[in-house]
Amino acid sequence: MSLLAIDVGSSRCKAALFSSSGEMLGMRSAVFVPDFPRPGYAELNANNFLTVVMALARQLTALPQTEPVQAVCLSSHGETLIPATADGQALGPAILNMDGRATREASWIEEQTGRRQLFMLTGHTSHPMYTTPKLLWLRQNDREVFNGAGRFLNVTSFLLMQLGLPPLVDYSHAARFMALDVRRLAWSAEILNIVEISPDALPIPVQAGTLAGMLDSTAAAMLGVAVGTPVVVGGHDQVIGAIGLGVIAKGRAAGSLGTYECITVASDELLLNDAALQASLNCYPHAVPGQYVTIAYFPGGIMMQWLEEILYGAKRETEQDDHLFADLELGAPAGPTELVITPHLIGTCNPEFDSQARGAITGLSFDTTRAHLYKGIQEGIASELSILTRCLEDAGCSFGDVNVFGGGVRSPLGMLLRASLTKKRLHIMSCQEAVCLGGAMLASVAVGTYSDLGEAARAMVREQDCVHPDLLLAAQYRSQVERYRQLRSMLVHPYHQKHQHRGEQA
Repeated sequence: MSLLAIDVGSSRCKAALFSSSGEMLGMRSAVFVPDFPRPGYAELNANNFLTVVMALARQLTALPQTEPVQAVCLSSHGETLIPATADGQALGPAILNMDGRATREASWIEEQTGRRQLFMLTGHTSHPMYTTPKLLWLRQNDREVFNGAGRFLNVTSFLLMQLGLPPLVDYSHAARFMALDVRRLAWSAEILNIVEISPDALPIPVQAGTLAGMLDSTAAAMLGVAVGTPVVVGGHDQVIGAIGLGVIAKGRAAGSLGTYECITVASDELLLNDAALQASLNCYPHAVPGQYVTIAYFPGGIMMQWLEEILYGAKRETEQDDHLFADLELGAPAGPTELVITPHLIGTCNPEFDSQARGAITGLSFDTTRAHLYKGIQEGIASELSILTRCLEDAGCSFGDVNVFGGGVRSPLGMLLRASLTKKRLHIMSCQEAVCLGGAMLASVAVGTYSDLGEAARAMVREQDCVHPDLLLAAQYRSQVERYRQLRSMLVHPYHQKHQHRGEQA
């Protein structure tokens, strides 16, 4: 028997089949093309999510010698809002997580609750990407859709309803609404009263791994699986990816090294404290029962995309990109480049969330080459990652190891710099489709193959390599990292610097 796991991103969907031992039997992916009808807007026809999921699932189940699917698990990105009728039919486009139209609404919610109270309730500081500010925007700006909606769904609860199942949402996904009381694991009456939303209009919060139901004949045909196949509730892609990397208990962290670099630290308690608030960390339930995560992130890989386009023009195929960057790694100078490059092309994330900050390069000379620029960007990404790990540690996160996946693992130079400047061991896992593997692990427990996620991790997660910190190299970079911090602080908008100093009083 096999396990079918779906990972719905905002721009790409992946589906993979796994054996109960963690072997990936097949994988398919497809790209979504969002609409950007106005500056700051990002939308997608909500039915495209279902269309792509159906297509990828049927492609996989049609593969020759494919074992019957024992269970299906659905996970996705967070924050996207889908207004729908009471029976789950989309009333308008999905307002995507990257959509920034609800800036005023996010600020208003924070003013009404107070920054500290909002964080202590929801584990989040206010931001327009979250679902609740989008809901408030919809109520104030599109009354026809808002009044006609019987439900306000995220991606996975929308897909469940399309499959004839109840609109369940796991706690990690619900937290990304910015309306879940993360201590009580229920919708916050205080937040919902402020935005005038009934909890009955929202998905039903449950533990990740909950059995949503069995597929009837119509839904089974949609996915190409047998009638009666169980569907398991997945969760927010970052925490499901952490499961797929084996990060299921305190003391270890997951690292997603892609367009954004995200560190997800597991813990056995919610770290809702002043240091976490000051750094605007995200603290909310893990997909592992009784566990929690604290998350920090920044746009890192986007800087490598910028360099590629500057040096080589239009975006190339992945294999060719790797070859080009491999040549730059071979030509990279020994030791620090003395370039200081901040990767904030679209602003900073933790700790300031300053959308006005921009990237900068200092230290250029006539001797600067393409290879210098490449290594300088890797140095900047590693320096920024060291700031994130410090923020997490100051908030009480304890971890010495980070299990990593994503495009960043393909750079030995970048991995060594990250390990050395953060002083963390970086474990490269064999399966780089961590979100899909995490979903398969949840499904394996739900159907009784394994007793819990610990047993599933021991059977299904395998390590490929480990990059250890080079403390001598870290010492060589001490002055350059300090210059990085100084330049970074100059580029943060004065309002955000003031906001940071105010901390819990904000």
